[in-house]
This record gives sequence, C-alpha cells and structure tokens, in this order.
Amino acid sequence: MTQEDNPAGDSKRVWTTLITNTAYLAGLLTLDYSLRKHKSKYPLIALYTDTFPPEGHAALEARGIPKKHVKYLLPKLHKDFTNDPRFYDCWSKLTPFSLTEYDRVVQLDSDMLVLKNMDELMEMELDPSTMGGKGQRVFAASHACVCNPLKKPHYPKNWVPENCAFTSQHDTPDIAQKEGASPTFGLGMPNGGLQVVNPSTEVYQLISDQLAHETSVNYDFADQSLLGDVFHGRWVALPYIYNALKTLRHQGVHAQIWRDDQVKNIHYILSPKPWDEKSGNHEEESHKWWWDYNLERLVEETKRGIGDGF
Repeated sequence: MTQEDNPAGDSKRVWTTLITNTAYLAGLLTLDYSLRKHKSKYPLIALYTDTFPPEGHAALEARGIPKKHVKYLLPKLHKDFTNDPRFYDCWSKLTPFSLTEYDRVVQLDSDMLVLKNMDELMEMELDPSTMGGKGQRVFAASHACVCNPLKKPHYPKNWVPENCAFTSQHDTPDIAQKEGASPTFGLGMPNGGLQVVNPSTEVYQLISDQLAHETSVNYDFADQSLLGDVFHGRWVALPYIYNALKTLRHQGVHAQIWRDDQVKNIHYILSPKPWDEKSGNHEEESHKWWWDYNLERLVEETKRGIGDGF
C-alpha cells in the first residue's frame, strides 16, 4: 500500500484542501505550516485533480504533505463563470462528503491561514453518517457574506447587507465570537471555504443527484449555493472566527464584530492573494500576517534543504 492509498496513516479525522494548479501552492504550503505551528493533532491532505502538474507533486512530496487524487467535479449543465472563473474549481470542494474512509473531514481553502488551534472542529457534534443527510446538523460552516462589499456588478441583486447573517450580529459582537447567526437568516448560504463534514455515501448521493439536475445551472456560487439549497437550514452555522473572510475586517463591512485576537482562521478571498504581492508591500494589513508565516515556513524549509521556489 502506498502513502497515497492511505495518506492519513492511522488518522480517521483529517483536514483536506483542494489543489488544481500551482497558483495556490504557496497558499497550501503555508496553510500546512500554520496547522503544524499551532500543533494540530491531525494531518492535512492535499486533494489534487488531474490538472495538478508534476512540479506541484514534487513540492508536496519534498515536504511530506500527503496527497490524494480526486475527480474534477462539474454539474450536468455548465454555468458560465467567466466573471468568477474560480468557481469552476469550487464544485470539487464537495468531494470530502464522499471520503467515507474517514470519520470526520474538515475541508479548508488553500487561501486560508490558521492563527490558532481549532482541533475542536474535529470533535464537534454533527449528524452521524447513518442519518443519510436527513437530520438538522448535516455539516458545519460559517455563513457567506452576502454584502457584495466590492460592488461587483454581476453579483445577484439580493446580495445586500440587509440579507447578510453577519449584519444581524453587529449589535452583539461578544456573541458573534462564539456563535453563528441562524443558518436560515437572510439568504441562508454557507461559505464553502471551511466545511466540517461526516462523510456519507447517502449525503454525497444527494449532492451528486443535485449536480445532475438541470437546476444546478442556476447556482451563482457553485458549491455553497448547492449546499445552502439542498440542506437549507439543516447545517450548523459556525462563528466567523473559523472562516474569517478578510473583507469582514474592512470598515463599512463587518468591522463591528471582527476582533483580530479572536480569529482562528483567516480566509484571503478575492484578489490579490497575499502571495501575489511582495513581502513588505501589502494591499491590507492582514496580508502581512500571511507573509510572516510564509517567511517562517521558508526559513524552516531552507534548514531542511528545500529550496524549490514555492
């Protein structure tokens, strides 16, 4: 049996992150470093598709990061994501629901940075896989921010602050550090960047059936639109601290609830990514946090004789 046949070793609880190309590889490597820095007990597995190139594989192997091949998922009818091409890859983030060799999978986007240990996500209560997606706690995630703070013209008209779950917490910031708003508030949509999942053949079949349905062409935000639809109100809303979208920190968005010292995992959504910038020349302060970790990682790797430019 190769490592890829059993990438997590004896662990039945794993972090996973999807990687399809090297554009996000620096993010993945620093995400792995941040999990180790904060002493997570659980391994990160890179879920790679056929598009992931040889130099990417070599980088993972040099660092001992386990990897697993997954199929590239797409719905039956293709929606045009020309305005947001990142969403073509997002369907494959539904794969962890199918990884039944594990008891718990926490899917992380590769543009995240762990700032505190959050191993409690591996232990939190969710519906057992035997419930087949019929319960009220099918998976856990933080809400999507539906404010459209960058005023992107192609976003739906109902993406406004009034419909955003985080807006509902502005008057209770202390609670917002510990509890998410109701999963049915506003548009009731989870953000797909972090998903806490008990893998289940039955749940994955529900997802696959929806992917095969013609209505999937109407999902503006790929995986998270599908999850919010198929499991409406039947997911656990985590507080923002586990998927702290960097834009929430901005004045005029959700600065009312954001607290730097409470964030456990920051999500560098949208462009530019921190690694698209040069160290010391950052579009916003939170990008410096990523660079601090990245530079630490590079020093560690140099000591281990790794110098492949990633």
